[in-house]
This record gives sequence, structure tokens and C-alpha cells, in this order.
Amino acid sequence: MALLEVSNLDVRFALRQGEVKALRDVSFTLDRGERLGIVGESGAGKSVAAFTILNLIARPGYIAGGSIRFDDRELTTMKPRQLQQIRGNKISMIFQDPMMTLNPVLTIGEQMVECLKAHRRIRTRAAREIALNKLRQVHIPSPEKRLDQYPHELSGGMRQRIIIAIALLLDPDIIVADEPTTALDVTIQAEIMSLLLELCEKHNVALVLITHDLGVVSQVTQRTLVMYAGRVIEQGPTREIINDAQHPYTQGLINALPQMATPGSRLNQIPGAMPTLAKIPPGCAFHPRCSFAFNDDGSPRRDCREVIPGFVRSGNCDVACHMVRDLVENDSDARDPVEIQEAP
Repeated sequence: MALLEVSNLDVRFALRQGEVKALRDVSFTLDRGERLGIVGESGAGKSVAAFTILNLIARPGYIAGGSIRFDDRELTTMKPRQLQQIRGNKISMIFQDPMMTLNPVLTIGEQMVECLKAHRRIRTRAAREIALNKLRQVHIPSPEKRLDQYPHELSGGMRQRIIIAIALLLDPDIIVADEPTTALDVTIQAEIMSLLLELCEKHNVALVLITHDLGVVSQVTQRTLVMYAGRVIEQGPTREIINDAQHPYTQGLINALPQMATPGSRLNQIPGAMPTLAKIPPGCAFHPRCSFAFNDDGSPRRDCREVIPGFVRSGNCDVACHMVRDLVENDSDARDPVEIQEAP
């Protein structure tokens, strides 16, 4: 049984103009100690998925359907007091901006001790010793000194290490990291991701990494979900997705990496832009930007424009694409038939 199981998750925002579907039929699992990456452009629904795991969606957002089971317990129906025992204790979250996470008027030590006391019956001295040990684990120099400093006295990289130490305070089973290196320069990004990987492996902690950087995903995660307009459009082993992407959108993301362009030439890019969640195109949401949404004679493919693609198995990956479905069906004519999961 998976440690975390998300099934057919549907998240909506009730606005004056009408309901906006932020997540549509999102499903994935996470095993103990596994590292999962969720990638996609801005607006794909990555952060909403991360926040929904801990039921942190604020009004007017709400979970309209689906299930989130952690250690065989349903999170979507838990009361706030029950969820408090899960948040931070069993599932920790690392947010994008550490300055928005840390309290500017409390020292690092006060915040870490407060976090421990909120979940455990523990004396201040013992809590401070645990905090000190966690700072050593994230390789903070002079940890005794840092405990008595305020967030503004630390560098960006140091603050992010503090956030990781706080996430590890209660020995969680899962860490959800929402673009944890966005505000940092390249060299510090590499250090932080290397540290996160080291700690997850050492403590057998599962990781959900939200990012738009496929380069980071390829180095840290074992399995990857690619999201577009609130839906998962491809998922499978990270190495296979990076080396042999099946969905045209995933191929576009990989081709847009700087190392894929010829030196001195313009970077490759996917034409068009992500649709707004209030105006998601019918059928496959990617079809207005997809060069494969046409027949051999150049006419538009009707299924791409009218039918939401179901998942089809291609290699070790699940792909929601009509073109890939056709390729798999044609390839399987001389072999065993392929089971195709129709979209709801």
C-alpha cells in the first residue's frame, strides 16, 4: 500500500464569474522514501496540488471531489484538529520564499522550539537541543549562534537551510517542497537540492518536489508527473520521461532547456501560452499549441479538439495523448492488445 494516494482529485475556485477548475482528475501515488517530481509551466496546477495534499486551499477554493489518503487515512474529510496532527508532524512543507515562512520578530531558536512544543510535550531545553541538532544536519555553520539570530540576519541560502531544518524537526514521513530554490542563485540552488536529496535518503523521507526545472527533476526525483492546465498529462520514471518523452508538451519542455539549443542561437520555446483556468479549451487542453493536432492532410484532428484524452501505457509511462494512443494501437496490432483508460 502506498504511503500517499491521491485519486481523481478535483479542486475548484468559486468566483463571481463562475467556477474555475484548478485541478481535474489528478491521481498519483507516493511510496515511503520515494522522490516524486511535479513539473509544468506557471498555471499548470503544481502548487495547488501541493497545497491540497495538506488541505491548505483557502476560500474560495475547495476540494470538489476525489480522495487523498495518507497512511490509509482520508485527509479530505479530517477535522482541523485531526489535520493539525498531520501537518508538520507527518507531512512537512517547504514553501518558495523563506522570508514569507519565517516570523521576522522571533529568533530562529524561538520558532523551532515553538514548532516542537505545538506537536510534542517537551521542555524548552530539550526542544532547543533538538533544534540545534537539526541545524547541524543541514550543515549550518555556527548553529549555536544562528539559534539566537533573526531571519533578516541570515542570507537567502542560510534561511532556506533553516526552513529545511524546521521541516525535519518532527521526523516527517513526507516533505512537500514547492519550488524551494526559486529565490536563490544557481550555485546556492545546487547546494540546497543536494542537501535535500541527502537528507531524504538518510532519513528515508518521501519527497514531493514541485518545480518548473526539468534539470532539477532529473537529478533529484525517481518518478515524474507532468501537468498542464490542471491535469496530469504524462507520468512515469523520471529517467524515461527525460530521455524519451512521449507527450508533445513534455517534449516541448525538454527542447526548451538551454542545453538543447545551438550555442549562439535563440532558445527553443513552445508556441502560444498556457490557457487560463477560466477558459480551458475543449478536448485536449494542449491542442491549440500542439503541432501534432492535425491529420496527414493538414486538417485539424477532431478528437484532439473535442475529446479529453485518456491515459495509454507507453513503455513504463502513462500518457494522455490521442497521437500516442494511435501510435501504441498501431504498434500493438501484431502483439497483444493494449488496455486504454478512457477519461471520465
